[in-house]
Amino acid sequence: MDNALTIALSKGRIFEETLPLLAAADIVPLDDPETSRKLILDTNQAGIKLVIIRAADVPTYVGYGAADLGVAGKDVLLEHGGEGLYEPLDLKIARCRLMVAGPAQTRPNGAGRLRIATKYVKSTRRFFADRQEQVEIIKLYGSMELAPLVGLADRIVDVVDTGNTLKANGLLPLEHIADISSRLVVNKASMKMKHARITQLVTRLKSAVGAG
Repeated sequence: MDNALTIALSKGRIFEETLPLLAAADIVPLDDPETSRKLILDTNQAGIKLVIIRAADVPTYVGYGAADLGVAGKDVLLEHGGEGLYEPLDLKIARCRLMVAGPAQTRPNGAGRLRIATKYVKSTRRFFADRQEQVEIIKLYGSMELAPLVGLADRIVDVVDTGNTLKANGLLPLEHIADISSRLVVNKASMKMKHARITQLVTRLKSAVGAG
């Protein structure tokens, strides 16, 4: 079916909070993504499939046209750059904040460049460059809170929801970088080729977001 649509989603919080919005647009997966091993899920709509991928890969799949649409956190989009993507709708789900965090005690003046541990390398570099601060960035893939505790870094940049994990590890949110929520993204070529179907879906999702 030439006008079939493929929507890229990631498991976990984003998927769980996207499901009610999709249901409001009359799109329901036929398999439970949490128990199914399938990576491509059929839905009640014959012309709509869901592909299940890592959150960080959603912009790449959509940008290259392997998926027509996707749902990605703004943190991922800021890091990706958003090439080849339209971002027509803030779904207002999976909300959190991208923050600089670290120990409560201040660092002595003249102690050299701050070392920042993060997986958000591009966003971190932009934030400190805008403030004309030179920092050393150490890329990590998880357990950011550990880095200041063992002396690997002075600060971390990470997404913060409740702040409980920071608090449990003796860290504080120090500076706000960006408010984060999940966004609907659309491949630019798909928007042209499948304009009517995608516009209809965006309209339904927009109504669902407004009713939430």
